[in-house]
Order: sequence, then structure tokens, then C-alpha cells
Amino acid sequence: MSASSPSARPASAPLCLLFDSDGTLVDSEILLAEVMGDVLPEYGLPFTARQYMEAFRGVRFHDIVAAQQRHHGNLTEDSLARLETSMRTRMQARMREELIAIDGMPDALDALACYPKAVVSNGPDSKIRCAMVSAGLAHHFGEHLFSAYTLGVWKPDPGLYLKAAEAMGYPPERCVVIDDAAVGVEAGLAAGMQVIHLNHFPDEETTPEGAIAIYHARELPAVIERLASTVTNAEEA
Repeated sequence: MSASSPSARPASAPLCLLFDSDGTLVDSEILLAEVMGDVLPEYGLPFTARQYMEAFRGVRFHDIVAAQQRHHGNLTEDSLARLETSMRTRMQARMREELIAIDGMPDALDALACYPKAVVSNGPDSKIRCAMVSAGLAHHFGEHLFSAYTLGVWKPDPGLYLKAAEAMGYPPERCVVIDDAAVGVEAGLAAGMQVIHLNHFPDEETTPEGAIAIYHARELPAVIERLASTVTNAEEA
């Protein structure tokens, strides 16, 4: 975790927004799919970009590799280390050159400037930072970046979002998770948080019961304002 100690909660912000990174804030999923589709076969693990997009979006890298090893044989510790280093190096190079924000997300973040917000990702801290800088979103989050690798808990375990909420100074019921992947939506719901599912593939994916589906980032500010109004009205009742 690289987030600094949170400041006092602004009176005007009844909610804290917890954003996933890959596929939610930044359009990195296809880049990661292509990199993994290139690197894993080099180490004897057949894998394609399509496999990633269809079955492994948002899943921890080590879990993806473990799944492939169960089918194709185990690698040595040295090979695993070299595989991960190669993947991380290539991915960061692709992000620096090609990464952009999810369509509509910069405007949505501008509209939500009054809300405290954080990035909560299954990726390493270095990847989160690279993504935010490369896509021009770093100023929205500052040091409020929470990595599963630092905190030692990965989505779909709700612990990652719960630890981020605690560090931000908000109870779970005052947090809104914004995530595009099934593992993140599951984690947010299990944490007892409001969950907005940014569903990029509505013809293929169903938003779980209890989560709110949106299909474009432009929809996000209105949904957040509605949730915030509900909280404020409940407090004033």
C-alpha cells in the first residue's frame, strides 16, 4: 500500500470511491492479454489473448500461471521468476507507449472531484503508478493507491477493499466500489459496499444481484450523486 494517512473526511463527501484500475480506469486489459499471450507460450504454457479476455480478466497473475501449469506442467522457480519479470517489463513498456484512460473516465473523475477516491488493484504498486501516470489520471488519486501485492490479499477476497476503506477513513457502507471484473464486483459485494459494475460486455456478462450496472463511464457521476443523496437523506431523516 502506498497511500498516505487519510485526511479528515470532507463534510460534503458522504461517500468514498474505490476504483479498480485495469479495465475500469485504464484501457489496459487488451494490452495485458496480448503480453501474456506472447510471454506464457515462451515458457511452455500455451495461452492466448482471447483466453485472458474470456476467462481471466482481473485475476491475479500468479493464479493464471498456476492454472496453466496444472494443464501443461510445472515450471521451475527460476523460470517462474523470469516469466514474471519478462511479463512486467513488457507490460510497463506497452503502457508507457499505448495506455489511455477508459473512454469517458477523465470527464467522470473531473465531475466527481469533491469525493475522496482511491485505486484498489490486484496489480503491483509499480504497475498501478505506471498506469495512472501513463493515462494522465494520477492527479485524481495522489498517494491513495492500494496494491494487493503490498497488502497481501487479492480480489475476490473482500479484504483488499476493506483495508483500503479503513485506510481512507470510511466504513464499508460509505464506500462505493467501481470495478469492471467479476472478481472485483464479488469482492466489493462481500465487503458490504455499494458496487457499480462497469459492464463492457453486456451481451456476455451479467451484473450480479446487488450491484449497479453501468455501460459507459459517462453514467458514473449521476449514479454516484444518486447514492450520495440516499445517504444524506437517510442521515437527515
